Amino acid sequence: MGLRIQTNLPSISAQRVLGTQQARMNHSTQALASGSRIVSAADDAAGLSISESLRGQIRGVAMARNNAFNAGSAIQISEGGLNEITNIAVRLRELGIQAASDNIGDKERGFLQEESKQLITEADRIAKTTQFGDKKLLDGSGGEMSFHVGAFAGEENTISYTMDANATSSELGLDSISMEDKSSARDSLESVDKALEKIGKMRANFGAVQSRLNATTSNLDIQYENLSAANSRIRDTDVAKESAEMASAQVLQQAAVSVLAQANTFPGMALKLIG
Repeated sequence: MGLRIQTNLPSISAQRVLGTQQARMNHSTQALASGSRIVSAADDAAGLSISESLRGQIRGVAMARNNAFNAGSAIQISEGGLNEITNIAVRLRELGIQAASDNIGDKERGFLQEESKQLITEADRIAKTTQFGDKKLLDGSGGEMSFHVGAFAGEENTISYTMDANATSSELGLDSISMEDKSSARDSLESVDKALEKIGKMRANFGAVQSRLNATTSNLDIQYENLSAANSRIRDTDVAKESAEMASAQVLQQAAVSVLAQANTFPGMALKLIG
């Protein structure tokens, strides 16, 4: 090839190679800095599409998991209120047995009657004030509650539960209890036993729903883990690979700069022939 002044082909070639190595260097730097293998859609169009779909699903699963946890919290609050009402009913039963015996007099029964009235009032207050957000949980007014526990639309991704538990004293039959005489005290035992049976049924229903929500949460945890792993394999930067790529690009970039510097001297050699 002859010597030319107007067009320096070796320099143009060296510039092209230098640009290629600079692009490799920039890509590796961005990949390492961002932690994402796919810096732009052109890197892996199909992979980016799949990754974005997985990312949306992962976020959906995370929110569904929060919904399941909050639903479990509502059930726990309900069950906690019933637990305290159960304790009150057990105490009322103790008072009834004590009042039904002649080892105490009418005066003492009056004291037991006063305690039982206060306990029944408190049980009623607990039933009417136990709530989650603005939903009353133990007065029978809760209605149907639906919890979305899936990453997609559809009824199969919801859990519905009718919050019809009614633990008010009138519903349990505790409001008519009296400890004023032996006969009334003995009758109160039957009323308390029926109330305990009703409370036990309500707690069993809450326990069944809570068990289901625990299973749902466990499944969502597994989904979140597996989806995150799948997205990571598609999207995340392989630090070892990108570090090697960046080191290679740095060396070749330096070599290209050196070659370009030499190529830029070629027209000067032609000028020597003219001079």
